[in-house]
Amino acid sequence: MSEVVLQAEVRTETGKRSKAMRREGKIPGEFYSRGEKNIHLAATAVGLKPLIYTSEAHIVSLKLNNGEAKTCVLRNVQFDPVTDLPIHFDLQGVRADEELTIEVPVMLAGTPKGVKDGGTIQHVMHRLKVSCLPKFIPEHVVVQIAELGINQSIHIRDIKIENVKILESESSTIVAVVPPTILKEEVPADAAATTLAEPEVIAKGKKPEEGEEGAEGAKPAAPGAAKAAAPGAAKTAAPGAAKGAAPAGKAAPAAPEKKEGKK
Repeated sequence: MSEVVLQAEVRTETGKRSKAMRREGKIPGEFYSRGEKNIHLAATAVGLKPLIYTSEAHIVSLKLNNGEAKTCVLRNVQFDPVTDLPIHFDLQGVRADEELTIEVPVMLAGTPKGVKDGGTIQHVMHRLKVSCLPKFIPEHVVVQIAELGINQSIHIRDIKIENVKILESESSTIVAVVPPTILKEEVPADAAATTLAEPEVIAKGKKPEEGEEGAEGAKPAAPGAAKAAAPGAAKTAAPGAAKGAAPAGKAAPAAPEKKEGKK
């Protein structure tokens, strides 16, 4: 793996003085190693940038302003929750003959066949915790995914790295190709409102069959129908016609015969 040189100074002031250091563009840090005394550090944000903003793991060659040199790895970085700028860092010393635990980035290589068929890549694990000697620390773990189809995945048990032990559950999924999401068509609100406003009307009674329509029409008029007739209709008849008309139910009287006079 690659090595990055970090220039730092030993600081004697801690606590509230750390805020003043940040305003000066310096980031407080800590170096620790088994069997050694911790060292309070301060480094510039520019010097830390190659270690923080990277997708690879590095061995850090620490150069202190008192002439000391240490070999270490970046163990942790704290960021301000508002500005997202680094506010503290930790370095862990390493020895050539001593294994250490470190997190290594995961990189995906290739385009899955399942993606060409409409699937979607689901990258679950972006970093793997591993244990190895410093000289065997990988810069990153490359996972080949070109042969993955839809509903296929790669797990920890499928990854083998020489001289490196992966400290993750063997059943954990690193990456998978999932089927495309099918969205259900939603009913427009206007259509739903129309459906509610116009319920289906169900007619009561037996549906008339063919041929019964005439019978329906032959039914007597409702009692109120006669009353609906205009009262003045009978009065409009000619007076003479009324006198000559026979009473209802009686025959009209015969016209009187004319007697012939004597010649």
